[in-house]
Amino acid sequence: MTLGDADRDLVVAELDREPTPAEAALFENLWSEHCAYRSSRPLLSAFDSDGEQVIVGPGDDAAVVALPTADDAEDVYITMGIESHNHPSYVDPFDGAATGVGGIVRDTLSMGAYPIALADSLYFGEFDREHSRYLFEGVVEGISHYGNCIGVPTVAGSVAFHEDYEGNPLVNVSCLGLIDDPDRLVTAEAQEPGNKLVLVGNATGRDGLGGASFASEDLSEDAETEDRPAVQVGDPYTEKLLIEANEALIDEGLVESARDLGAAGLGGATSELVAKGGLGARIDLERVHQREPDMNALEILLAESQERMAYEVTPENVDRVREIADRYDLGCSVIGDVTDGNYVCTFEGETVVDVDAHFLGEGAPMNDLPATEPSQPDRDLPGVDVETAIEAVVGDPNTASKRWVYRQYDHEVQVRTARKPGDDAAILAIREASAAGDPETGVGLAYSAGAEPNWTAVAPYDGARAVALENATNVAAKGATPLAAVDCLNGGNPEKPDVYGGFKGIVDGLADMCATLETPVVGGNVSLYNDSTSGPIPPTPTLALVGTKAGYDAPPLALSGEGELLVVGDRALGGDNDARLGGSVYLAAHGGSDRFPSLPDDPAGLVEALVETAALDSTLATHDVSHGGLAVTLAEMVHDDAGASVTLDSDPQLFAEQAGRAVVETTDPDAVRDAFDGIAPVTRIGTADDSGQLTVTVGGTDVALTAAEIADLRGLIDRELQ
Repeated sequence: MTLGDADRDLVVAELDREPTPAEAALFENLWSEHCAYRSSRPLLSAFDSDGEQVIVGPGDDAAVVALPTADDAEDVYITMGIESHNHPSYVDPFDGAATGVGGIVRDTLSMGAYPIALADSLYFGEFDREHSRYLFEGVVEGISHYGNCIGVPTVAGSVAFHEDYEGNPLVNVSCLGLIDDPDRLVTAEAQEPGNKLVLVGNATGRDGLGGASFASEDLSEDAETEDRPAVQVGDPYTEKLLIEANEALIDEGLVESARDLGAAGLGGATSELVAKGGLGARIDLERVHQREPDMNALEILLAESQERMAYEVTPENVDRVREIADRYDLGCSVIGDVTDGNYVCTFEGETVVDVDAHFLGEGAPMNDLPATEPSQPDRDLPGVDVETAIEAVVGDPNTASKRWVYRQYDHEVQVRTARKPGDDAAILAIREASAAGDPETGVGLAYSAGAEPNWTAVAPYDGARAVALENATNVAAKGATPLAAVDCLNGGNPEKPDVYGGFKGIVDGLADMCATLETPVVGGNVSLYNDSTSGPIPPTPTLALVGTKAGYDAPPLALSGEGELLVVGDRALGGDNDARLGGSVYLAAHGGSDRFPSLPDDPAGLVEALVETAALDSTLATHDVSHGGLAVTLAEMVHDDAGASVTLDSDPQLFAEQAGRAVVETTDPDAVRDAFDGIAPVTRIGTADDSGQLTVTVGGTDVALTAAEIADLRGLIDRELQ
């Protein structure tokens, strides 16, 4: 990829001269789709990012959100960030995924926060394809290796398989950080001319050169070999040292501003840092500590070597920063100064970059692209008997247990994980928000992340609305009220009108539902050109959403075997319309088509009522209904000591995937009906018992599966990857 003719003309007009090779490369990377959001920024104004809880919104390395705290507790903030590492994970699944984790963790550090949790949302080609499994295993190994080594728990996420990811998998990773004292907050906005720019961390090598531009073009057939130099190589042990060194620097108040070195390397981080402050810089590239000989200016400027941070430091604090870096065995270079002029880089006595930092970061023109709106399919349902359908849907790779994935992650390090992976949402104990002397009164932070490509492939707008509602329902089912979200918007080549139309649909759908739920989208990431010789990916709007509750307890997913079973929010069971199967695992497994299900009329009221229901003493279990419909939800709730008997009218009621529903096991059905009165339907479908068996009667046909049979069906991934 090179700087296009039109862009080059703009640069020449601004500089009143031809750009140097280093300048041209810098503009190429920082004006790429990956960095400048040229095709997506015109759409992103649809998101509502405001709220009294929002301390720092979009535009920084991570967002900062205030938690509700006890009356006598100090203010506590969390940071939220999300990042994609899609193309690198195709070329080198282990290093591509691992360095995605490292990058989002450093985004957290740059805000003055300590990383406390990760969630990974992963998307691959069909599970029965050898190449998809190779990528799947490599990505999971990379995430687990890096996260486990740095001591940050991976507590939530999702995995989806779809044929259109075969040539371009997606690896979306989100991170939460903790700021237990507002005075520790740091931003990526340079503060004062005369301050020093200090590079701390790993030595700079040649890995990751051109990574930003590589992420802004379609994957070619030979990408796995030809694009290997664009993939960074991570070192989690150095990252762990950097985490602790950053904590020490923040503790002593030595950092004026900070930015991690990610896309476009040193040039990207330092130019963005000073541009946000309306300032400039003078950098001597020879001062950068290097691990490879004879590196030239362009390589030093644009290499995306990992585990590096750029800090703005007052002159009197430089020696102390160097001492702390030495204590943690990290490299430290004073590479230049913050100025009130241009962004200038020199190398061996020659000026190789001299540009206005704001123009470099913000001067890229936006794209005005045509968009074709997709149409909804007609209903054409397959004729499959209900027993065969249940076994196929419960045993599908998309609904099968993901235990093989999350058992490789250390989800208990830092001793905060009150609800572990495998439930609707993880819950983290934020004891720092407790009342004085009582750590059990702290905030429970519920965390859900993911998307559903089957939904958004069929109906980008409504499917994205459903993704947002499902994530909100996940945290609500554990008794948490949605607080804020970040998104990772993934699409194919935006120059194709049908692809851009689908992408526009997921942006608008996600934005509209989050606004309806009064959940601000405080930050995010865009990844386009996820296109290959296999074609474009489905439009994929990964959402990472957090909610809060008092304390850390929550109703479990598993049945107790002692209550009645109610479904809340189901329009089809409530008699409002026929159950639609569009976007369902059922149709993906058996063929056919249908329109996407209608969503609840009052999503915000439904979420609030579900939070209230989860808090009732009479509520014994709660579980969100989503992928695989009621068939999978009920199968997941059954275990050796508890079963269920359920009666439904039709097959579609069992397999439809309308978002915004939950199964509630309760000893007081009237209390649940009262909570949802006037908001959403509540339908009794059966009872829980101690049989250890799921018995479903559909239109007079009985199907029974024992807990052992269900476990066998859901153990597909474990079994195939042993």
